[in-house]
Amino acid sequence: MRVAFAGTPEFASMSLVHLHASGFDTPLVMTQPDRPAGRGLKLQASPVKAFALQKGLTLIQPRSLRLDGKFPEDAAAARQALQSAQPDVLVVAAYGLILPQWVLDLPTHGGLNIHASLLPRWRGAAPIHRAVEAGDSRTGVTIMQMDAGLDTGDLLLAEALDIGVDDTTATLHDRLAALGARLIVEALELAACGGLRPQPQPDVGVRYAHKIDKAEASIDWTLPAAVIERRVRAFDPFPGASGVLDGETIKVWRVKTQAQTGAPGTVLSVSEAGLTVACGDTALLLTELQRPGGKRLPAQQFLQGRSSWAGMVFEPVRLN
Repeated sequence: MRVAFAGTPEFASMSLVHLHASGFDTPLVMTQPDRPAGRGLKLQASPVKAFALQKGLTLIQPRSLRLDGKFPEDAAAARQALQSAQPDVLVVAAYGLILPQWVLDLPTHGGLNIHASLLPRWRGAAPIHRAVEAGDSRTGVTIMQMDAGLDTGDLLLAEALDIGVDDTTATLHDRLAALGARLIVEALELAACGGLRPQPQPDVGVRYAHKIDKAEASIDWTLPAAVIERRVRAFDPFPGASGVLDGETIKVWRVKTQAQTGAPGTVLSVSEAGLTVACGDTALLLTELQRPGGKRLPAQQFLQGRSSWAGMVFEPVRLN
């Protein structure tokens, strides 16, 4: 089976690696254009591009696939590349570009999407973050037949996994990426012998995982401690939960719930264990923190010389 592949980040590259290792013919790989990253803002290739170049796979990086859009020349070149590749199927994983209908119509078996949730829950851009933020006890990966909607296509294959009480988006991402890589190989093997049985998505249980906004990083200490704790884990590694104390923006990476109470945002105590900060109901012990430009540190190292913070108050979140 000839498999064209469209994806960009690490989540996608794990599937491409597994497809290649499983012997699938991959005549074409599509990924997003290189983006500036790091302090020097140098152009950086996506993980998918890096693997494709390493293995000598044909690679294109269109800025758009819309023939009537801003970059019609990119779309036209991509269509020519896809037509020349003659794929039986297009596998898509966290690609980041909208796929027009002509893209889905070109391969014999259309497009198969590797989606990091149990659809129809958490359709959209940030299913891993939103599952952790919501306090879900489980999630999974769905292999879906793509259509014109936003993650609305027929279900082909799915498998669940548990979300641990200490899971962050980072830890959950890695497990889901590995699961997605295994499931897409299974799905393609079933497709090759006519073994896939598409099932329409149910109408109940639909939730949308909206894209993460950097503004969500600011901790609202008036919320219940359990809600803030989930957000800290959900926003690890991006954008990182943060608060402003004594004029300094501090990123908060690990917390534990505490029974104390006080005015929201107040530092109730400072110890080697961390900062205990009052929330809307109880409190949180902040055990791993980071200063601007610094490294993530255990509280004992971070708090050296900062006992004077006791009694101070984190700045409230300012809503625009």
